[in-house]
Amino acid sequence: MQRSNQASRAYESASRNRSQRDQEADVFRHATAVLKSARQATGIQRVRALADNRRLWLTVNDLMRDPANALPEATRAGIVSISMSVQREMEQDAPDFGFLISINENFIAGLSGQP
Repeated sequence: MQRSNQASRAYESASRNRSQRDQEADVFRHATAVLKSARQATGIQRVRALADNRRLWLTVNDLMRDPANALPEATRAGIVSISMSVQREMEQDAPDFGFLISINENFIAGLSGQP
């Protein structure tokens, strides 16, 4: 139990010291790492990687459609469009993991302030 409390405190401390954009980029990094490791796998590892990525993009889509979102409308619409493309790709019988990884990496770069 003590380790759990220590881990929780460490996470809270790290979260307070990092920007929201950095934390969002980390979520994309995690999903991308899982996709990369599942790219050559079969079965459940691929299903789980796609499910994690699907949840991420469904959340992004919902956030972009929220009227309280402060991003410019054109930016939100563009991200919704990308989200829909990602969703369509994940629904394919044989999703293109390279495409999904590339999209996620572009979002990581954007959130990290990289060109």
